[in-house]
Amino acid sequence: MSPTSPVFLALGVLFAFLALGVVVFVFLGSRNSDIALSRRRPGGAVQTSALTKMTTSAVSFVDNAVGKTRSSGTRATLEKAGIRMKPADYILLVSCSAFVAGIVGFIMSGFFFGLLLLIAAPFVAKFIVSVLTARRRAKFELQLGDTLQMLSGGMRAGHSLLRSIDAVAQEAETPTRDEFARMVAETRLGRDLKDSMCDAADRLDSEDFVWTAQAIEIHREVGGDLADVLDHVGETIRERAQVKGQVRALSAEGRLSAYILIALPVGMFLYLSLTNPKYIGLLYSNLLGWIMVVSAVILLGLGAFWLSRVVKIKF
Repeated sequence: MSPTSPVFLALGVLFAFLALGVVVFVFLGSRNSDIALSRRRPGGAVQTSALTKMTTSAVSFVDNAVGKTRSSGTRATLEKAGIRMKPADYILLVSCSAFVAGIVGFIMSGFFFGLLLLIAAPFVAKFIVSVLTARRRAKFELQLGDTLQMLSGGMRAGHSLLRSIDAVAQEAETPTRDEFARMVAETRLGRDLKDSMCDAADRLDSEDFVWTAQAIEIHREVGGDLADVLDHVGETIRERAQVKGQVRALSAEGRLSAYILIALPVGMFLYLSLTNPKYIGLLYSNLLGWIMVVSAVILLGLGAFWLSRVVKIKF
């Protein structure tokens, strides 16, 4: 492969855009710092570079264009994934990534491949967010048994429920620490603890934590030994987690087979598009080829959906 091949040119463009993205993120991160620049440098004039002004204008434009309704939905999705980013920043990042992917695909293999990468970039971003959400949910459910044990221990030591939740927020690991700290902050601002716990359960999509919130609310209405109730709930949750682990271990082979079957045709298509674009270009030169492409996409989507239903086990 010669240094003047389109692959080297595409890699150069990609690295250039990556460097620009790093610079943009540095300036975007500086805007979200906890301490204002005027407080860190009292009496000094705040100077902003042209790049900072450009990114600020772009983020403001995206925020105004998206609107409050869609922005709130994107914010909720990012909160579920544990991504501390403004919706406008996220949308701008995905748009820039799609644009860069389209340019790289166009340089490497032509217009169709560039258009394909341009369309696929938002779906890849959505897939990454869903994976991060699932990992965060699984990590929280894995920590929930120990969390309830800490709550019951704090109650037996004589602390109130809110003080025990505050102790969990200080001593637990992420994401339990983040969610319990948010509950404590909302309660101190005057919100009812039940509403805060229900919102946390919705963000985490955790059925086990919904049970915990219901048990605490029932205790607040009828009274009783909350520490003993939390111990029983924690024991039940640990048993469910053990059964889930056994089921995931037994279904690991089926899930791996599903991943391979879905990724194999996509990987071969991308590989042939890069190594032999003339061979794969026959699909785009006549009507029969387009029919085959559309049929392959539809059949692959149906097969992926069917395999996901087969290997997914509900409790």
